[in-house]
Amino acid sequence: MTRTAGGSRAFAVLLVITGAAGLLASWVITIDKFKLLEDPDFTPGCSLNPVVSCGSVMQSDQASAFGFPNPMLGLVAYGIVIGVGMSLLAGARFPAWYWLTFDAGCLFGVGFVSWLQFESLYRINALCLWCCLAWVATVLLFWYVTSFAVRNRFLPAPGWLRSFFGEFTWVVAVLHLGIVGMLILTRWWDFWTS
Repeated sequence: MTRTAGGSRAFAVLLVITGAAGLLASWVITIDKFKLLEDPDFTPGCSLNPVVSCGSVMQSDQASAFGFPNPMLGLVAYGIVIGVGMSLLAGARFPAWYWLTFDAGCLFGVGFVSWLQFESLYRINALCLWCCLAWVATVLLFWYVTSFAVRNRFLPAPGWLRSFFGEFTWVVAVLHLGIVGMLILTRWWDFWTS
């Protein structure tokens, strides 16, 4: 018999919230991208200063890494995350292959946003606040889905790691986000402190 697992209510709610945050960010960025295509002089509402400049990010080559605007990928991916979360809230249980596929998608997502973070900080030299919301959602999503897969033995891991993830997944997620935050802070330290 195929082993299945369903998530706790808290895990399901986390998926719905992170999916909704990512979907909101993707939606706003997509709308602003269309407005920029219609009117190159359009200034997105989140373009606040030379550093927090969504328009600069949206007009970069990196904003269409696969030949179409990145947030369109987010509209689909975060929609799937919400669907999984809602299914868990309804009592769904999924087999190992499903969880491993979902975790692989989350790994792709966190890898992609890590590349976008690097590009934003060191190539584009600007931040998009909506992108930052998607980054936070994706990092949380990745660590909690990976933790779930490890704790349910869908991913091979030693017992100490399963125990660690059982209690301290939040530590890894906060550390990851803290590193990104420190990179942002130090990248524009002179701007923030002037």
